[in-house]
Amino acid sequence: MIVYFLSERKKDQFKSAWRDIPLYADWRKEEFQTVNLTLDAATAHPALFLSEEGRRVTWQEPCQDLPSCPERFVSRPCVLGQLHVSSGRYFWEVEVQNAHSWDLGVCRNNVARNEMVTMSPQNGFWAIRLYDGEYWVLTTPETSLTLKEKPLRVGVFLDYEARDVSFYNMTDGSHIYTFSNQTFYGVLRPLFRLWSSDSGSLTIVQVE
Repeated sequence: MIVYFLSERKKDQFKSAWRDIPLYADWRKEEFQTVNLTLDAATAHPALFLSEEGRRVTWQEPCQDLPSCPERFVSRPCVLGQLHVSSGRYFWEVEVQNAHSWDLGVCRNNVARNEMVTMSPQNGFWAIRLYDGEYWVLTTPETSLTLKEKPLRVGVFLDYEARDVSFYNMTDGSHIYTFSNQTFYGVLRPLFRLWSSDSGSLTIVQVE
């Protein structure tokens, strides 16, 4: 009983300084709803191919001949998750180990899909990027990231009430970046992007 008490007390102390504690990613998951996320085919850019179960996205050439619809991304190769968030706390995990150029995060459901806009919080995007071996936060201007270890999996924590989106390297549990005190309104959705035919694939980790 004493050991349990000390463990819980230490855990609470760590939670109060979570951005500095590598193991916080695992502990924070207790406070979030883990979702069995799938991709929304109606939003997928024609260059993106979704697996049958809707958990993996890869680049396909030539582009698919897909029906035109308002939900589909045309200006950039993105696809959204089926999850629609307007309250609560949600967590999902994405396998990125074989992908070389990607964006991951969340966006408003009404972001521009037929015109090129800067992917930034001001335009309804909260995301991080791997491009040409370098990691970036899609702020304005973009912020360079230095990671101690290359992530094989990235965890995304969306807290609508607290107005923040956090990213973790699930390989070592370390914190990557948090967009805090953001202006959220309307519905937010998971965002995935590949850059080219040699980008590799992104796979949503299935919840056991």
